[in-house]
Parts: sequence; structure tokens; C-alpha cells
Amino acid sequence: MASLSPLQGTLGHRRAAHLLRRCSFVYNKSKVDQFANQTAIQAITSLLQAYSLTNAQPIYDDPATTTNENTTWILPLPGTDNANLPNQDFVLRRYVLSWWSDEAMKDPGIVHKMQIFWHQYMALTNQTYGSKHFFDYLSLLRWGALGNFKKLATKIVTDNVMLLYLNNHQNTANNPNENFAREFLELFTIGKGPQIGPGDYTNYTEDDIVQAAKVFTGFRVSGNRTSVDPETGIPRGVTSFNVHAQGSKTFSSKFQNTVITGATNAAGMWVELDNFVNMVFAQPETAKNLCRRLYRFFVSKNISAEIETDIIVPLSNTLISNNFEIKPVLDRLLQSQHFFDADDSDNKDEIIGGIIKSPLELGYHALSFFGLQPVPLATQPGQNYLFHERGLAQRAFGLANYSPFNPSDVAGYPGFYQDPDYSRAWFNSSTIIARYKLPAMLLSGKLTIGGSTNTALGVKLDIAPWVKTSGVISDPSDSQVLVEELLKYMLPEEIDTDRFNYFHNTVFLDNLPPADWTYEWQNYITTNNATEVKIALERLINAIMYSPEYQTF
Repeated sequence: MASLSPLQGTLGHRRAAHLLRRCSFVYNKSKVDQFANQTAIQAITSLLQAYSLTNAQPIYDDPATTTNENTTWILPLPGTDNANLPNQDFVLRRYVLSWWSDEAMKDPGIVHKMQIFWHQYMALTNQTYGSKHFFDYLSLLRWGALGNFKKLATKIVTDNVMLLYLNNHQNTANNPNENFAREFLELFTIGKGPQIGPGDYTNYTEDDIVQAAKVFTGFRVSGNRTSVDPETGIPRGVTSFNVHAQGSKTFSSKFQNTVITGATNAAGMWVELDNFVNMVFAQPETAKNLCRRLYRFFVSKNISAEIETDIIVPLSNTLISNNFEIKPVLDRLLQSQHFFDADDSDNKDEIIGGIIKSPLELGYHALSFFGLQPVPLATQPGQNYLFHERGLAQRAFGLANYSPFNPSDVAGYPGFYQDPDYSRAWFNSSTIIARYKLPAMLLSGKLTIGGSTNTALGVKLDIAPWVKTSGVISDPSDSQVLVEELLKYMLPEEIDTDRFNYFHNTVFLDNLPPADWTYEWQNYITTNNATEVKIALERLINAIMYSPEYQTF
């Protein structure tokens, strides 16, 4: 029986590492060791916090010039153009992406991971509108990351980028556009369900889409960002009552034949929108749909009848009873015996190591584990940008079929939603080169994934000094200890003896006696010449990061 009962006792290494890998983009030995000595509730309380940003907004500096623009252009609101900025706003959108990436690498909590979840849930592309508007979308996802699902779903309706992306700026009483209404129901809230008849999708009908589109008429883009949401302080769209579909909107039996009274003025459009969202959220399936998506994102792709009954339904009840606050649901799920695979007799059969890493986990976890950080954004924004844009966004992520905040489909990235493969979509013939080139890129400090191999990445893993000083390896001169401790933190599950012998004897020692490694290490300590130990260490790191076990979490 799948159980949401809280896990008791301290986490220990295995469960602490699992929790950190699944819930944060920052993964390192010190954090795992800290969590290992805490209970689930203590560790999760630490994760479920919104930690302060290092930099409140992007900073522009052209790395191709010797001038130091060091220019901000978004805050305070409304953003004003600066003479030092480039004419092409697509360049500034890349700076916004790089800023977000830099913050994700520093966030010890779950917020940036939740921003990716909400982006996948309410997807759009950063190519749709301006850099300032894209920043506002990211700000809205941050505001809602651990907040209220119903409020976030309401506010996404008038996000300026979303208004353009799903064509609601073209939705008028005389020329209705149903695109946004369709996606709001199918993707953002209640979910479609199996089609059971012509125009009948279990949870709503085609007629409901027509009525919902009428509710959404008249919400328009605010290009100058002067319309600000009073609760979030984030710019939003505006109302245009003269193109709003007036009159009542009548919904089907899926929504208990609810009649929503039409607005009589621009202010009433917000009331009408709230009434519509309340109607959608009054349906139990809306909460269940979100909880299924959370489960697949954080736990497993497999939702059996048992999981539906024992996990999804209770979580949805928690969501409803807490008025759609997301934090109590995450708290209950992530503390559960089920999340830690501790609710049945076989605790190694389904959860831990059961998801293939997306390019984000693959890249960010490697960087944080090895303590690799680019130059600071605040002091060297141009070089910081090159690392995130050229090294991560274009190579490590883009060539692995993850273009950050730029999905090819309105449903988001297939690795998060496409049944039946889900995370297996991250690993295929078109992504394998980028995934397997990551260790070479880190160890060389060069852009070995595409482009010139002589171009600097912006960080470099100097492996011998790292093994010597990082504190990850307690006794680097002992080959057994060295390999054991690396595998302990880099792989999600303990491996068997044959597999260990492969990494230790075949890969690391190259079938030489362990005493040879001890001699070479001591010689490195004495002479500071890392030539020989570097060969064996790089061989080991490559083998571990190539391994199927490392590709999962």
C-alpha cells in the first residue's frame, strides 16, 4: 500500500541525497551530509523556503567590447531603456535567461525547481515578447512557486507574454479566439480527460471552451508595463471592455450548468474572471490534475490505481482543504514514506534512481557537486553571460533538446509530460552526444560540445586539486576509499561488487595494483606534479558520468 505517512527518524545518506537531487538544482556533499543527520521534516522545511536572490535582475555588459556597460534595464518599474543597451531585444532576453540560470545555481531551496515545474505547467516561449515582459513572467512563476495555485492560474491569464503566446490579444467579442481558453482548461487547470463523445472530453466540452473564450475577451497586452498587479507588484495586461463579450456565460453539466454573470464595465471583467476560475477550481479534477503532474515531476511517471487512490486523491484533498496553497501539498508528498520508497518490502524497486535527469539536473548537479561557479554576475556580467548562454543554454542544455524557457510545444517539454516515455525522452540518439560530452567540457574548461574546442567555457574542473582539497574524499591516497566515496555521492544507489570492481580495478587502476595509485598520489603531494594522477582521475570521472546510473536520479 502506497503511504503518505511521514518518514520517521533521520534521513541517512541515501534518502538525503535523493531528496536533494529531486528538489534542488544545488547538489553537493556538504548539503547531503547536513540533510543525512536531519529528519524529513527538518530537511524539507529548509528546502521549502524562498531564499533571497543574489542579484535582483539581469545586468547587461557586452563581452565583445572593452567598455563596461554594467547596465540594468528592468527594475524599478516601469523599466526604461538605457543608451548603453543593444538595439536587438533578443540579446537582452538571453541576458534574462542567463541571470535566471545564475540564480538557479545558487538557490539552496526548491523555488527554481518549482519555477521549472510551473513553466512546464503553463508553458510559453521566451521568444514571444520583450526581455522585460519575459522577466515579468519569470517573476510571476517565482511569486507563485510556493504560493497559491488558484491565484497563479488567475494571474497567468493576464501575463503579457502569455496573452501574446496563446493569441488572447486577438480574442474579441466579434472575432473570438479560443486558443487560450482551450489551453487554460486542458493544460493549466482541469485537464482534458478521455474523449467520451463528440466534443465531450470527460472534464469539459467544446461548448465550455467557447464560453471560457468569451470570459477571456478584452484582456490586452500592456507593452509599456504600466499596468501592475496590486498583489504581486508585477506588470500585467489591461482590460478593454469595448471588445469584451458582454452578457452571461452558461457552462455545461461538467460545471453543474453554472451561469457566470457578464461584466458591465472594465472593473467587472476581473470579477467575471475570478468567478470563472472559482468554477473551474470547484471541480475535484482540477486539484487531482495538478497533483498527478507534481507526482510525475518529483516522484515517478507510474501512476497505478493504487497510487491514484493512496497518493493522488489524498494530496488533492490536502490542496483543496488548504484553499489551493501548494506548500502543504509539497510538504506532505516530500515527507512521505512513499517519496523515499519506504512504504513496501522492496525499497529499491521504483522511486530512487527511477527518473532520467533532464539536462538541467545533469548540468547543474555536476557544477554544484564539483563546486564550479562562473565569475560573479555583479562584477563581470559579460563573462558570466558567456558561461550561461554559450556554455549552458546553447551547449549543455540546447544540444540535449532542452532550450531553456523555449519549448517547441505548448504542452512544454516531452520529457516531463509525454506518455509513456516521460523522462526517457531526455536520452536518445539526438541528445546522447551532448550528455556524454559534459564531463569532457568540465574537465577541459572548453566548449567541447559543438563550436571550437579552443573556446573557454568559463569554469574548469582541475580534478587533482579538487580531490585533494574539496573534502569529498577522506583519504585520496587509498584507491578503494576514493572510488567508494565518489560513487557514494555521484550515483543514486549503491552498486554491487562487480560494478564497483569495474570502476575501481578496470577504470581507475587500469588493472594495476592499488599500491601504484598510493605511490602516484604521494608523489603528487610531494612534487605538486599532477600529470599521472590526473590521467586516472579523469578516466574515473568520465566513466562515472557516462554510466547509466549517473544519468538517473
